[in-house]
Amino acid sequence: MDAILYTAMNGARQTLDEQSVVTHNLSNASTTGFRAQLAAARAVPVQGPGPLDTRVAAVTTTGLFDTRAGAIQTTERDLDVALDQANWLAVQTPTGEAYTKRGDLQVDADGQLLVNGMPVLGDGGPILVPLGTQLSIGNDGTLSGIGLGGDANELVPLDRLKLVRVDQPQQLERSADGWFRSPNGGALERDETAQVVSGALEGSNVNTIEAMVAMIDTQRRYELNMSVIKTADETAQQANSLLSVKG
Repeated sequence: MDAILYTAMNGARQTLDEQSVVTHNLSNASTTGFRAQLAAARAVPVQGPGPLDTRVAAVTTTGLFDTRAGAIQTTERDLDVALDQANWLAVQTPTGEAYTKRGDLQVDADGQLLVNGMPVLGDGGPILVPLGTQLSIGNDGTLSGIGLGGDANELVPLDRLKLVRVDQPQQLERSADGWFRSPNGGALERDETAQVVSGALEGSNVNTIEAMVAMIDTQRRYELNMSVIKTADETAQQANSLLSVKG
């Protein structure tokens, strides 16, 4: 009986973890450049006092992500860029260099180029642009600008976006803050051949139909596990009652 309860409880907990991932994906179905989170279960030994040598627990790993590209949407905005499927944009976070598929760039009041609130990296670190500059981004990620009051013939190269190439999913993992990082914490090399599409953005790669089906599936599996727990508990109570009568 103990084994039945333990197995069902472990299954219910694992299902709730999966449901949390699906909910997170659905809430980001319209987020620019979002990569759907994947949940994978792995068995780990249970640690603690008592005879637990035969017990294992299912632990959910959520650093994995769907590598499929999202749909490209034309915006015609000068600071919007869509990246090639294998390329990622480098940003500077408080804990070091990280990467994103988002391409909706902004310039703050100090002239710093940002994406989702984090400084975008260029050739020499975070990119700074003169205030009032009219900016454009070339297909190779070169950031050029026309000074205040200038004309199109005075377009001056300012910096170049740091774009890295990720051919294998294991080269990156999703951190708790939503940014992607190298598993060893190091910085990836710039991809000199990287190309971007200016005036466009890559949408989320979440398939809402698949996510809704997964949500229904996890809910049913959770209910099934809870039903097993309830049945096992009722059976145990009936067994105790019979023992009490015989006693």
